[in-house]
Amino acid sequence: MRYTMKWAGVSALFLIGLIPAAQAQQTGWGEGNKLESTEIVVEKNRTLELPEANRNFQKFLIQPPSLGERKVTYRFNEYRLPEHYINLPMKVLAIEQEQLSKQFGNYVKGGIGNYGTFYGQGYFHNTRNDKSSFGAQVGHLSSAHGPIEKSGSASSYVQGNGELYYGPVAVGGRVRYERDQNNFYGTSNVAEVDKNAIKQVYNRFLVEGHLNNLTDVKNIFHYDGKVGLTYTGDDYNAKETHLFGRVETAYDLSAESKIKVDLDLAYTSLKGNDTYGRGFFKVRPAYALKMDRLGLMLGATIAYTGDTVNDARKFNLYPALEANYQVIQDKLTLFVGAGGDLQRNTLYSLSKENPWLNQNLSIADVNKGLEVYAGVNGSISKSVQFTGRVALQNYRNLYFYNNSVTDSSKFDLLYDDGVTKVFQFFGQLTFNQSEDLRLGAKVESNNYTTTSLREPFHRPDMIATAFASYNLSDKILLNSELYYISSSFGEITRTDGTKVLQETDNIVDLNLKGDYRFTPRFSAFLMGNNLLGSKYQRFVNYPTQGISFIGGVTYSF
Repeated sequence: MRYTMKWAGVSALFLIGLIPAAQAQQTGWGEGNKLESTEIVVEKNRTLELPEANRNFQKFLIQPPSLGERKVTYRFNEYRLPEHYINLPMKVLAIEQEQLSKQFGNYVKGGIGNYGTFYGQGYFHNTRNDKSSFGAQVGHLSSAHGPIEKSGSASSYVQGNGELYYGPVAVGGRVRYERDQNNFYGTSNVAEVDKNAIKQVYNRFLVEGHLNNLTDVKNIFHYDGKVGLTYTGDDYNAKETHLFGRVETAYDLSAESKIKVDLDLAYTSLKGNDTYGRGFFKVRPAYALKMDRLGLMLGATIAYTGDTVNDARKFNLYPALEANYQVIQDKLTLFVGAGGDLQRNTLYSLSKENPWLNQNLSIADVNKGLEVYAGVNGSISKSVQFTGRVALQNYRNLYFYNNSVTDSSKFDLLYDDGVTKVFQFFGQLTFNQSEDLRLGAKVESNNYTTTSLREPFHRPDMIATAFASYNLSDKILLNSELYYISSSFGEITRTDGTKVLQETDNIVDLNLKGDYRFTPRFSAFLMGNNLLGSKYQRFVNYPTQGISFIGGVTYSF
């Protein structure tokens, strides 16, 4: 049926096509059907024109992304110079860790040097993880010999730390143990003294936990808190337990203003021949406002100490005021302010500054009274930053190290009876062209005016440091540090009871360090310290090592 319909349709179309042909045959080809002669004129009135092509031979240019202002901040630790050279602030170790951490999470290194020196360090960390971070560090440095007989020393530490991340909230902590061994070799007859009789060993423990939400940019309330405990013991039956807690909070009232409250709590117990405890409390509420180029902070610090040394003031009130103005946007800022502070002192911190402390010390908090300051900071370019600051400071119970009356090889803590005035100047200049080249210089000058002390014992007037680091094609790492420490004074009590001032040396010295990478995992290093070769005295009766070298290898994994 389907095929029948198909052929019927084709036949119908064929018949329809034959109808005009039949009609033409009936009419015939007469005169009326002739084609007349006609002139056909074709006019070309339009000219096709193509527009001229633009021939652009410039390469396709992609604009580089705009770089934001880089705030490069260098943190300089307070300079301490015990007898052992390794405690000099060799920034090279931090730089080496930074370079290694880019490729590997762990490394071990070891070396030997003159003075019978052994050096080892290890750093271990988990792989990158957005849920947790944990690791451990160990280190050891010892010298069998020192600048004179029986002046060897040893220092070791081990630390574990970890942190967990719950969204923007971080919770973590660390545990650390340190052991420092030194000898009281600052005496004229040290060769005749039994080595065990002049040995001093400090054992320090630290346990600390923290909690913060600093990465939560959407929250208008931010907090950063920590609690901890330190324990310090020595070979002369001193035992100190220090409990502490600190929390910093900030509440954003708007995009331009916030309220800040910082709180510190502590209790310290020191046992020796006598036992005493010291409470500590400090709170600082403040209001901060940012208006275009002007910034203001209005607040106060309220502090309490349980000290009884030198008739210490129990309750203290300090201003916390500051104003800053950007003379040139993001380039030059002027600031001025007034403040004060109460700073807790412990055997834990003092024994790191000076390992030759006497027994049964009277430790007091440093009371920084009214301080008025002004300064400037800014950047010449994205690579060069600078800071300058001058201040007039007033201290009560500012501590000074001085040789003990009964044993000049040990140091007592002395306090000025009254107010110690200090005029301070601080300047810092840093150049950070890239990760490959860093330069910096820092100078701090303190002009002390004491009330009852003859001199600001063992506090130098000036400390200056210049450092440089250079990375050559990730193959050779070079670091250098040149430093200057002005002389200071100590007071020696002779056997007849007379007191004599003794001046320490002006210190100018140089440290160098170089690393050569054979492979990404294996490298060798060489450290040279005290390269100008002087056996200077930072503390009276205690010369330091001369030129010293440590050479070794590093393995990363």
